[in-house]
Amino acid sequence: MPEILVQYQAEIVRSIGETFVMVGVSILAAILVGLPVGTLLFLCRKGSVLENRFIFSTLNLLVNIIRSFPFLLLVVFLIPFTRIIIGTAIGTAAATVPLAIIAIAHYSRLVEQSLLDVPKGVIEAAISMGATVRQVIFKFLYVEARSGLVLGLTTSIISFISYSTIMGVVGGGGIGDFAIRYGYQQFKTELMMYMIIIMVIFVQLIQFTGTTIARRIDKR
Repeated sequence: MPEILVQYQAEIVRSIGETFVMVGVSILAAILVGLPVGTLLFLCRKGSVLENRFIFSTLNLLVNIIRSFPFLLLVVFLIPFTRIIIGTAIGTAAATVPLAIIAIAHYSRLVEQSLLDVPKGVIEAAISMGATVRQVIFKFLYVEARSGLVLGLTTSIISFISYSTIMGVVGGGGIGDFAIRYGYQQFKTELMMYMIIIMVIFVQLIQFTGTTIARRIDKR
């Protein structure tokens, strides 16, 4: 192991842990909230099972507004809200709030797009057989779209890692913040490059894992 990595080993391990926390919370938010929101967007759109113009327009507008914000500005804009929720606007816990919000908006749109790829005949067949809305969602929509949902989540996770590098602005820490503070600002280019390599390895592992899972569960 290079000497410079040994020198900063404790800080590197801590920064990796902070990144895992931020990305982990983002993934949970995407699955627990983003998936239902994306599903509701699909179900409430014109001509769909639960067509509801008001719900669709409201959710669609909120998702579009959040996704339209440059992420750094979103982080700053949400500082008062973060302080109300967490009690502070600084630290890794505080950084998870804007990350969770952007995660929900990001993944919900990808979920909607994946469900739109499901042939309408599948839904019509399910309804004709007397399936309830719940059964249509879990036994038909999610089953048919499972490969796209996994690929969408994989893409989202990679984006969450990218977003997490900005969280040093609010003291969120993480690998990106470490690379900037200890590498760039202290003119230790070698250390910064090692951090970039670590990030690239993480992204490649996630992409490979997601692609492999999606390929194996795709029965089409």
